[in-house]
Amino acid sequence: MADTRTEPTGAGAGAVALAASERRFSWRITGRWVGITGLLAFLIAPIVPLFIWSISFRWFYPAILPTEYSARAWTEVITPHNDVLGVAWNTTLIALVVTAFSILLGVPAGRALGLYEFRGKRLVEWMILAPIIVPGLAVVLGIHVLFIRAGVSNTIPGVILVHLVPTLPYMTLVMSGVFANYDTDFELQARSLGASRWATQRHITLPAIFPGVVVGALFAFIISWSQYVLTLLIGGGQVQTLPLLLFGFVRSDPAIAGALSVVFILPAVLVLLLSSRYLSGDNAAVGGIGNI
Repeated sequence: MADTRTEPTGAGAGAVALAASERRFSWRITGRWVGITGLLAFLIAPIVPLFIWSISFRWFYPAILPTEYSARAWTEVITPHNDVLGVAWNTTLIALVVTAFSILLGVPAGRALGLYEFRGKRLVEWMILAPIIVPGLAVVLGIHVLFIRAGVSNTIPGVILVHLVPTLPYMTLVMSGVFANYDTDFELQARSLGASRWATQRHITLPAIFPGVVVGALFAFIISWSQYVLTLLIGGGQVQTLPLLLFGFVRSDPAIAGALSVVFILPAVLVLLLSSRYLSGDNAAVGGIGNI
C-alpha cells in the first residue's frame, strides 16, 4: 500500500517551523537560567561558611554550627579605628587603575599579536607569558631593587606598576585571541565610505571587541584585587589592601577574618556576575583564545 502521508506545505510548514523555533528558544532560555543559577550557587557556596564564622562567638568541635553567635566581628569591621572601609577603597582604586592601564596597553598589544605576522613574534609571546610562568616571588624580588632606586617603592604608584606584571599578560592574551578572529575588512569599508579613524574605531572596532575587553578587564581586576605577595613586598606595609588586612587577622581572630573574607569576596563576585554574559553564549569572547 502506498504511503499517503505528505509533508506540510505553505502555512502549515511555516507553523511547524515557528513552533520548533519557539521550543528551541524556550530551551535556550531555560538553559541560560539553569546556568546562571548554577553559577550563583557555585559563587555563593564558599561565602556561607565564611559568613557563619563572622557571626560566631563560640564554635567548638564537633558542633556543626556555632553554639553562640555575636555581631562583634562585623562591629570591628565597620569601626573607624580598623579603617576597613578606607583599605577597601584603596584596594578598589588600585584594581581599577590597574585594569584601566591593562586595557590601554593590552588592546593594542593584542591587536598586533592577533592580526599581524612579524619576525620574533613567538619570542614576544613567550616574553608576555613569562610573568605568568615564572614564580611571582622571583619576579618581584628582582623588580623590588629597581623600584627602590626609582623611588616608587612603598607607594601606591609602585604597587600599581607591579600589579601590571601579572595582569597585562592575561589582557594581552585575551585580546590577541579576539583579534585573531577579527575581520579588518569592516574597518576598510567604513574608511572607504568616508568614516574618520575615530568614527571607525568607535562604531566598528569597539563594538566588535567589547566582549573581549570586558573579559580581559575581569581578569585584570580580580588578579589585582587579590594580590598579596606583590603588594606586601613593593608596598612595604605602607600600602594597605584588603588581602594584607585579611591575612593579619587569620590567626589572631578567625571571626574578624571571616567578616573580612566576605567583604573581600563580594566585589569580585559582583564583577564576575556583571561580566558573565561575555564568558559564555552568543557574546562569548574567549572562543578564539589559542588561535593566535
